[in-house]
Amino acid sequence: MADEPLLTEDEDAEIFEARIDAPGVRLDKALAAAFPNLSRARLQALLAEGAVARDGQPVSSGSAKALPGLYAVTLPPVAPALPLPEAIPLTVLYEDADLIVIDKAPGMAAHPAPGCETGTLVNALLAHCGDSLSGIGGVARPGIVHRLDKDTSGVMVAAKSDRAHAGLSALFATHDIERTYLALTRGAPSPEKGRIQTLIGRSPHDRKKMAVLRSGGREAVTDYVVQQTFGRPAKASGAPLAARVACTLHTGRTHQIRVHMASKGSPLLGDPVYGSGAPAAAVRDAVAQAGLTRQALHAAVLGFVHPVTGQALRFETAPPEDMRRLEALLAEL
Repeated sequence: MADEPLLTEDEDAEIFEARIDAPGVRLDKALAAAFPNLSRARLQALLAEGAVARDGQPVSSGSAKALPGLYAVTLPPVAPALPLPEAIPLTVLYEDADLIVIDKAPGMAAHPAPGCETGTLVNALLAHCGDSLSGIGGVARPGIVHRLDKDTSGVMVAAKSDRAHAGLSALFATHDIERTYLALTRGAPSPEKGRIQTLIGRSPHDRKKMAVLRSGGREAVTDYVVQQTFGRPAKASGAPLAARVACTLHTGRTHQIRVHMASKGSPLLGDPVYGSGAPAAAVRDAVAQAGLTRQALHAAVLGFVHPVTGQALRFETAPPEDMRRLEALLAEL
């Protein structure tokens, strides 16, 4: 799940790092010297797109003087320049001339990327919306202003006009969006409700993973409440075996809920990346019987003010069958 600038969200993005200590030198010039495989023009474009950071904090002005620090440049994966329309069924919750809201199925990527060039939401939108989507927000990811992880289901909005794209992008940038997710977790976070406020950035141990950091990274804020617990603990003072947790996002960092729940000792069931530690045998059996092969996470609520009409819109959907089946089985523990 992810609502940060799209360029930095890709799991397959390449990240290059170099330490710069060149006081008085223009930043774009210093970067060009530190990253000789990237042209100065390319680096200027990456700066403008928010893909360059110093000590975990984005920098954008190439004409500014370079400050000492560890610089990271994120290069998006090469994707097809012109995705092709594909007649993929979509569950449309709302549509007008400016935007479309859909209930994304698990297993559908938001946009093409290496290893996932077809079958994406972009391919489906190009077929569904036709010429109205052409070029909105760029040819590679037309209409996309935020994304959910491929295996996260739930409500997404896409732009069909330039004015809607600009307005929605601004809403996500300022986090002026209502976003609540439902998660099924191993055990239950304690206390039963609270706020998780941390820094999240690339893991220093595995650059393909995100992690809670003591310094660097970007602020991430999640409110959560345990809605229901499942399974009696082995000890009276122990935690339940699993839980349904509602998570409300106040920021939109990459894998934010998955990282935050794992940091509380209650990773999402089925999460192949952050689900360290096996759940109880009864929970493992329930996951297998339910056929859950992904992280148990669903974007249940999306609310925002229509960027063109000013109308307040709010959409809520139930989790798909695999999560519903798993919850029913957990309720029997």
